[in-house]
Amino acid sequence: MRTRMSRAVTGLSVLALGVGAAVVGATLPAQAEGLTLSVDVSQTVRPATQVAAGGLYGVGSDTQPTTDMLLPLNPTSFTQPAPGTTHLGNGATEPCCDSMDVGQNITRAGAQQFIRMPDIYPTFPYDWQGWDDWEAKVTKQVNDRLERTDLTNVHGWELWNEPDWTWDTEEAGSFNDGWTRTYNLVRSIDDVTPIVGPSPSVYRHDDMLDFMTHARDTNTLPDVIVWHELDDGNWNAFDDHVADYRAIEESLGIEPREIAINEYNSFNEMDIPSVALHWMSVFERHGAREAHRAYWFEAGTFDGLFTVDGNRPTASYWMYRWYADMTGNIVQTTPESWIDGVASYDSSRQIVNTIFGGDWGDNTVDVSGLEALGSQQVDVTVTSTPGSGRNTAVEAPTVVSETTMDVSGGQISVPVDDMDATAVYQLLITPAGGPTTDWQQVYEAENATVVNANTFGSDSASNGYYVGQIDGDADMRSDSFVDFTVNVPAAGDYTMTIDYANGTGATSTHGLATGGAFTEVSYEPTAGWGQFESTDVTVSLREGYNIIRLAKGAPNFDGGTGYAELDRITLS
Repeated sequence: MRTRMSRAVTGLSVLALGVGAAVVGATLPAQAEGLTLSVDVSQTVRPATQVAAGGLYGVGSDTQPTTDMLLPLNPTSFTQPAPGTTHLGNGATEPCCDSMDVGQNITRAGAQQFIRMPDIYPTFPYDWQGWDDWEAKVTKQVNDRLERTDLTNVHGWELWNEPDWTWDTEEAGSFNDGWTRTYNLVRSIDDVTPIVGPSPSVYRHDDMLDFMTHARDTNTLPDVIVWHELDDGNWNAFDDHVADYRAIEESLGIEPREIAINEYNSFNEMDIPSVALHWMSVFERHGAREAHRAYWFEAGTFDGLFTVDGNRPTASYWMYRWYADMTGNIVQTTPESWIDGVASYDSSRQIVNTIFGGDWGDNTVDVSGLEALGSQQVDVTVTSTPGSGRNTAVEAPTVVSETTMDVSGGQISVPVDDMDATAVYQLLITPAGGPTTDWQQVYEAENATVVNANTFGSDSASNGYYVGQIDGDADMRSDSFVDFTVNVPAAGDYTMTIDYANGTGATSTHGLATGGAFTEVSYEPTAGWGQFESTDVTVSLREGYNIIRLAKGAPNFDGGTGYAELDRITLS
């Protein structure tokens, strides 16, 4: 195992988690009950983008996990090792997970990836071989990536990993100077792909201030700020870390950067679903763009969401499946003590989806803002997944209760008795009789995989957001597109209604692909940017999950004409 494991054991309890799984040093609450998680459907936090649905070394090859295994989890992004990697992670006997080898699998699953450059070395901590060796390795990695003109969705070079204890200061000089030297080398070859870092193993104010000051003064600021959150039970510190980092930016006059946590959850707590839920909750609440499950165990299992023997789902898998089903907007949740959760509201189907857990005993979920459902009665279903670890397959979650409840003042209180602090629970609320459609038909652009474009808020857009600046078509690094992950009940032809805006005054076009060759979609002018109209096209889809790409530019597509913004698509 990686040497840093020795830092993580801070808890006091030993908890058995089912057959073949034990977690030593896990941070868990004492026996408690009578706690309440509050959910306010009327308070939007952000669009639902599955911030925490990523993994380090989560994809092992082009077929492990298969694309069909990944799609239901709606992954956001991964961190994968360098092209040509020789790295032997966590007891492995041969290298795996090369970013170029797994790239198409990640793209087919609607996700993106960072490339971890120092994982070209075979060992961890890294065995520094001198600057000539390192710069030759960096140059080859970047050129290997540039040769892959078919591969999109690489959205960052991670220049180093955990420099606070893996950088060889004695031989290589200071890390800050090494960052600048490596940054300038990468930029001399690839001036497009974002650079991310500094990727310390823990967040420390002094180190971050020193690094950001140096990066500002040398014009080598990362495009995305990365650090790791790996200590037992430390999720409540994440908001302090974000606030401290934002204060550093402001003090230095630096434009705010997006934040990625590309390793989260400790070795001791990795297999406890409720601990991952705590991380998920704070990442959504406090503004991470993306977060990746840590790699403590076998690569290519999405960091323990699948068993090694047979690729079957583990207990944690079901929590991430519920999370993947969150559409529309993330709404406000307020924890109490160890009870916490993530909630979403999809206005197109009138579904409130809440994932919660973290404590023992008889507890309650209070939900307000249900006036949005327009019903005096609601159907309420509570389901659970156990804390059974990564070596025990869980073929399906367990239904705890199903009931119909009266809504009073837009509120209900849902009692959940005999809760297990290691387990996670899902609470689904719909108008009495079920959601407005049997399957998801409306897909918001801001919920999709947005590549080289940006999300904006607007009262004129459905759900309050749309995607604009879909402008790039120069090459595979800068191509702009939106990938919608859709799930349909049967194979066949569907009408797809695209809500778009085109303020150019002339007809513009996008490329449209659903797994095969591109066709072209035309957008007539609208009243202006952010003023949406619709057009219909026909798409042929297979049963189950599909990726629908609308692109200004993409490999195997010559590029669209003019420009257009995307609000949503609707399938029928």
